[in-house]
Amino acid sequence: MEPDSPGRSSLSLKGSSGLIVAVAVIAILLIAVPGYRLFFLISVLIGLAIASVLALWYRLRPIKEEDLEQPKRPLGL
Repeated sequence: MEPDSPGRSSLSLKGSSGLIVAVAVIAILLIAVPGYRLFFLISVLIGLAIASVLALWYRLRPIKEEDLEQPKRPLGL
């Protein structure tokens, strides 16, 4: 069957509805699976640490305008 056939219904989660579903799934997992709590906490801490290092890096070494220039023919063709 083709993916766009009118007989099949598909669930499309875009925008805020997808965000709500994602938050609900995480909340259910945090409540239902005790082992997931530790994994989630460690993941959030690692993410915050990486975000902090990147923010500090770009505060100390801001991007210059000449760094943004891209060659018109990057492959030289």
